[in-house]
Amino acid sequence: MHRRQILAAMTAMIALPIRAQAQSVLQVVATTGMIADAARQVGGDLVEVNGLMGPGVDPHSYRQTRSDIVSMTRADLVLWHGLYLEAQMEEFFAKLGRNRNVVAVAEAIDKTRLRGHDDYADKFDPHVWMVPTLWSEVVREVQRALTEARPGQAGTFAANAEAHLAELERLQTYAENALSGVPDGRRVLVTAHDAFGYFGAEYGFEVLGIQGISTQSEAGLNRIGELVDLLVEREIGAVFVESSVSDRSMRALIEGAAARGHDVRVGGELFSDAMGAAGTYEGTYIGMIDHNVTVIASALGAEVPPRGMHGKLSAGL
Repeated sequence: MHRRQILAAMTAMIALPIRAQAQSVLQVVATTGMIADAARQVGGDLVEVNGLMGPGVDPHSYRQTRSDIVSMTRADLVLWHGLYLEAQMEEFFAKLGRNRNVVAVAEAIDKTRLRGHDDYADKFDPHVWMVPTLWSEVVREVQRALTEARPGQAGTFAANAEAHLAELERLQTYAENALSGVPDGRRVLVTAHDAFGYFGAEYGFEVLGIQGISTQSEAGLNRIGELVDLLVEREIGAVFVESSVSDRSMRALIEGAAARGHDVRVGGELFSDAMGAAGTYEGTYIGMIDHNVTVIASALGAEVPPRGMHGKLSAGL
């Protein structure tokens, strides 16, 4: 569907009156899998959540489809990330928010805790889910949005949120312990794009992305050449691909290092902007971060449980 047709359909649907909130289950639409998971954890049986962006989907370039528009205009609550993550959809959300309950959940985070965007002076790095303690603020905002939509269920939402926040604390502790075992000389994380800035700052890693914060930035030959030089000079032996980003540039990086006589292996595939497959442990926020932490720590020299924090990872290391 062309952009003009989508906007026309959007305008017509947004003009429809908001339906009565008589049904017991709150209909929620969330853009990313991480937000959808937070809504399910906090809402429990009181919500039905439709996540728009599934495994392997890049939110930086995602555009709403006609079915997305229908889902969002019929929902009781729409949760999106903000912080310029869904840049292609911001115009849509601005219009939708005039007549619908629409909340940008990551915008609630204290701006002093955010990293600046590498391409836009007035924007921030949106990848806040990479650190559980930071993601906890988003979970709190999801709780607030659900409670505002259904005040009568405030007690249940609060209890569910506290239970999930306790899980996030345990995940944070596991990440700190697992990653502390990586030797100082190996604490360099080379990835497809700069999605791990918060991760690096929190756990003491130098993070180098071929692309910038947004996957829409092009990885030029100069950047790849610079990283090849760095891999060779610092004898970095492992790099990481991402489930939602093409590995083309990463292959070029590995081939460039090989041409210089330096072998670089893929340390593993990380979940950066999307979670794993639905119905799997990695298809939850806890599983996504457990996977990333365990894969990174193991590949860079730490000893970690082969199936992660709870022994639930789908594949052993």
